[in-house]
Amino acid sequence: RDLVYICDSAYTKDEILDMEETVLKALKYQITIPSANAFLVRYQKAAHADKNMVQLSCYFLDGTLQSYNLLRYLPSELAAASVLLARRIAGRNSWSPTLLKYAEYREEEIVPIARAILAEKSAINAELKAVTKKYSLNRYGAVASMSMVSLGDL
Repeated sequence: RDLVYICDSAYTKDEILDMEETVLKALKYQITIPSANAFLVRYQKAAHADKNMVQLSCYFLDGTLQSYNLLRYLPSELAAASVLLARRIAGRNSWSPTLLKYAEYREEEIVPIARAILAEKSAINAELKAVTKKYSLNRYGAVASMSMVSLGDL
């Protein structure tokens, strides 16, 4: 009813619903928002991430959901920083030409965000340990139990 009103009754409700269906079919119902997780999957592929790196980067990215202070960063930036941290812990170069191409961020742009993620992780409230608990399980590679990089190492 609202759309019919907004269109000043130029279209009927059935016409609007038919067009909506046509658009959704044309898009093959592939509609989404640019979430940090969508970027993470893309960056993990670009980083040629193994299972351990995937779990590490997911651990860092999931942890960002608990921090109000990290809301100022774009989802793509948080995903890139999570991959950078995972690569550093896995002993790989922090950034690669392939990541530069697909993420369109230089390492120097991402390092401050990675530092912010580490700072938030170390300052997390004792009541907010669900992510750490989850990623301490063998099923998730027990990556939360691994030794992490320090702020000074970035």
